Amino acid sequence: MKNLANFKILVLAFGLFSGLVAAQKISSKTVKTTVTGTSTMHDWSMTSTAGSFSGNVAGNTITDITYGMGSKTLKSGKGAMDSNAYKALQADKYPNITFTATSVNMGKGTMTGKLTVTNVTKTVSFPVTVAKSGNNYTITGTESIKLTDYGVTPPSFMMNTVKTGNDVKITVNVVAN
Repeated sequence: MKNLANFKILVLAFGLFSGLVAAQKISSKTVKTTVTGTSTMHDWSMTSTAGSFSGNVAGNTITDITYGMGSKTLKSGKGAMDSNAYKALQADKYPNITFTATSVNMGKGTMTGKLTVTNVTKTVSFPVTVAKSGNNYTITGTESIKLTDYGVTPPSFMMNTVKTGNDVKITVNVVAN
């Protein structure tokens, strides 16, 4: 009888311990992505709130990170600018921008992963902040890239009198639970 009681305690303890170390799947509640840059006329900005994020949380680490956003979900509020951006991104041929990473820790740190724009994938590392509040995880990060590194010719318009700069800054703010 004593052995049966010890066995039950062992099974209960194992079950509780397994629940504590098992990864919790999280996915985006909100995602806001902003891309900013310059041109010979003025600075510009495009924003998307249609991205997706997923990962697994175990302890103080988020693993198996996946982020995606449709190229055509980026909006500037200026139709001609949007059309030029989509053409430069080859959005009809490559409709998605993606990022994957193995892991990131809670707090301030650096996340390294694979960013794919058009059909070009590059390894990028950028500063991030990961914070937990209740069941929500907020992940914010900013990275600057060169459009030409990803096969994107910086757009120009008005008979090439207005040219977009090659450097853009991407800021992502995710709330997941």
